[in-house]
Amino acid sequence: MQDRPGHEELMRVRRDAELVYGRQEIEAALDRMAAAITARLADRDPILLAVMIGGIVPLGALLPRLQFPLQVDYLHATRYQGSTRGGHLAWLRKPGLSLKDRSVLIVDDVLDHGITLAAILEDCRDAGAREVLTAVLISKRLALRKGLQAADFAALETGDRYLFGWGMDYHGYLRNGEGIYAARIQA
Repeated sequence: MQDRPGHEELMRVRRDAELVYGRQEIEAALDRMAAAITARLADRDPILLAVMIGGIVPLGALLPRLQFPLQVDYLHATRYQGSTRGGHLAWLRKPGLSLKDRSVLIVDDVLDHGITLAAILEDCRDAGAREVLTAVLISKRLALRKGLQAADFAALETGDRYLFGWGMDYHGYLRNGEGIYAARIQA
């Protein structure tokens, strides 16, 4: 893990960032995504899995919008560990609930290159899940993805930029932004 950024750096990154999506746009997009998820999973007794740490904000925003029986659990697999560049996949926690013969919806903050999400999907299938779907707050438009090519549900889209806010972080900070921001740094 890299050294923690100083307060001045964090304030500069936040001040200089571009607002990509504001709260109202995010809320409207989550309403649309929740309707699509409901249409697909309302009768399937699904398990929703938050991908820690970034997936807790989108999952928390989705839960009150999903008015059908479901269970919630989490997992923690990461390639970033506080860095702005992905490395080796590290499993910190696998789901506690049994996934056998269940519909599973993996909820994460962002679909970037899809390597982490592809590994998570494979692990859920290996655990016996009947079906495994993905929902992300934002999907980046990339010319080439190395892992999962597309999420089943994506609330928003953007280009290949370094994002923070609404669960996405800058060196482990700034996840609590009221909007989604693009940092003006080299990602």
